[in-house]
Amino acid sequence: MSQGEDEPQKHLRSATQGFDYLFQNELQKARDAFAEGDSPFHQLGSGACAFLEAALGMETGLLVEAQRCLALSEAGSKKQAKASKSAKPTTQFPPGTEWELLHSDAVILLGLNHALSESYMGYLQCLYSMNSAHSKFSKLYKIVYPNGLDAYATPVTSLEPSPAPSTRSAASSALSVATATLTPASPSSASLTTKRSGFFSRFASSSPGPSTPNSTTSSLPGSSVTVDRITAKEGSVDELILSGTAFGYGLFNLVFSLLPAKVRGVVGFLGFNGDRRLALQALAVSAAHTDVHGVFSGLALMTYHGVVLLLSGYQADEQHILQQYRAIVDKISTRYPSGSLWILNRAKILRMSYDTQGAIKVLQEGLKPERPHTFVQADGLLVFELAWTLLSQRRYQEAADTFIDMTRVNSWSHGTYYFIAAGCYISLGNYKKAAELFDAIPALLDKKKIGGKDLPTEVFIKKKLAFYKEKQTRLTGSEDNYVQCMKISPAEEFAIFWNTHARITKDVAIAHIDELSALTPLPTISSPMISTSAPTSSPALPTAPIPDLDTPDELAVRALMLGIVHRTAGEYGPARAFLLEAHALNAKVKVSTWVGGVALFELAVLELRETQARTEGVPGLGAEAEVKPTENLSDAQRREAWATAMREAESLLEKALALATQQVDLSSRLDSRIAMLRDEIAMKKEILAGTA
Repeated sequence: MSQGEDEPQKHLRSATQGFDYLFQNELQKARDAFAEGDSPFHQLGSGACAFLEAALGMETGLLVEAQRCLALSEAGSKKQAKASKSAKPTTQFPPGTEWELLHSDAVILLGLNHALSESYMGYLQCLYSMNSAHSKFSKLYKIVYPNGLDAYATPVTSLEPSPAPSTRSAASSALSVATATLTPASPSSASLTTKRSGFFSRFASSSPGPSTPNSTTSSLPGSSVTVDRITAKEGSVDELILSGTAFGYGLFNLVFSLLPAKVRGVVGFLGFNGDRRLALQALAVSAAHTDVHGVFSGLALMTYHGVVLLLSGYQADEQHILQQYRAIVDKISTRYPSGSLWILNRAKILRMSYDTQGAIKVLQEGLKPERPHTFVQADGLLVFELAWTLLSQRRYQEAADTFIDMTRVNSWSHGTYYFIAAGCYISLGNYKKAAELFDAIPALLDKKKIGGKDLPTEVFIKKKLAFYKEKQTRLTGSEDNYVQCMKISPAEEFAIFWNTHARITKDVAIAHIDELSALTPLPTISSPMISTSAPTSSPALPTAPIPDLDTPDELAVRALMLGIVHRTAGEYGPARAFLLEAHALNAKVKVSTWVGGVALFELAVLELRETQARTEGVPGLGAEAEVKPTENLSDAQRREAWATAMREAESLLEKALALATQQVDLSSRLDSRIAMLRDEIAMKKEILAGTA
């Protein structure tokens, strides 16, 4: 091999060292390693460092630096790709494929930069800038994977069924969020010939063939088809191309599929058609590799799994998602044990598995002073996750302290951190400290802008502060001491958007119910978890005392919260009544216009959760909780119950989406949650079809 032919491999090896430093939290060492070369590999590495700093820390100043570095990589790889078109092939793929891949990497990261604003304009800019990446990755995908992805291994190699619920089928055992759980190809592997029906049968039935390392036999029901499978040496340019193509193609489709429906509709003329299942399969194939794309694919899958488990509200096969999640985290954390990102995801798995105390311990261990802290933005995610986890446990003082710690970690919306911390002090009854923090927020909000506009969370905060000042003025003639009229914790209200109340223990749910139901006027909805005794009123009083909650906004928020925590506690009847009440009050609210859409979404989740409890059992509510159905139904009755629940849920989601307009606070978050839940419903339909 000539010196010229060896050059890409040499640059790749050098840049890979930089990425190893990055994933181990050695940010400065990573920067130094990337600075040693000026190849597109190194420039992409520098851009990735800046992008991760910006994305993980929501640092708007770093977005500019990320854009500068990635633009250099884009220009350099484009130049190399053009120059290598007539060169002699040095890989198993057409000349210049590696440079086309790096160019597309840079473009897609540039596009994601725009999406970080969480604004509709940012989403649109993201799609427009990724237009060229869409066509490039589609072209690369057809070249590198002409026969699709079914023949390729993913990090999870087991076909064991999900352990719960008990009604899982063969189709369900094959189902994963990555939609492919294959065993690695080897010459000695035996062909798997399993008869299954349903959409996922082809994934469950795929296996490596017995002939050569470069082919695999996919045994579909009633047929056997040999599919070429390209193998590559670890650390080679070939592996880079295989892994990078799957990563880029998968990430592009995943990003598009998660954008709000309205945004996808606006730019539909571009020809985008995000396929989330294929996207997740592609990312899983990439994650099985050892190159930098494999690690980024693992990170993308971890992030997606964590988001789905937290925000979708219901999962068609929760245990299998956790199985996938653990496998990816174990694989990468074994390689990079000091990396904050992998510590974060280990904690998330524990939290999603209802081991909140275990999650808190992992996060606190990761934040110990003796541990090296050289990647501030990654460590910031540990602090942020710890703050929310503490809040979910009603550990308000610790949560408040941790949210304030976030202001020392990054510059993203200190006003938001102060608002949540102040809400924690409201829960503690420390109105003096709460007032100090609330009073500091307006100045903090004026400092933070993205594109000259307020962040979505800060728009919400401004409205809430104005609402309480107006209430205090109405009650006392002055807005002074307006914190005194806050009866529902702003921190707990804000936590609705993070779905914090969905994975709490029953004891914590009861504590919320006791607190909210004690506010006057007392709830009129009957619940076994609410005391029926009402405070006695004195007839001697000339006027009735002013109720704690005297606006439709406050009553709607309380009803919504009571509905959510009743559902979490397994009290589905009262939960439905409270959620319906919250939705009914939406017509009267003035500020909390988001309540109506969220209430409908939570009702859809309730339909699915209640049916799951009846037919399969629901994990959670503490490690001691049993997972068993509450009713003994026949298969026909079970299918009918699910068909009814899914029809009702889909109808509710349609109505919720209609209420999630751009004028409604944090509507893009609700929009994305609706999309996720719709996917889970579609997945459940596939599972049920596979058992027919």
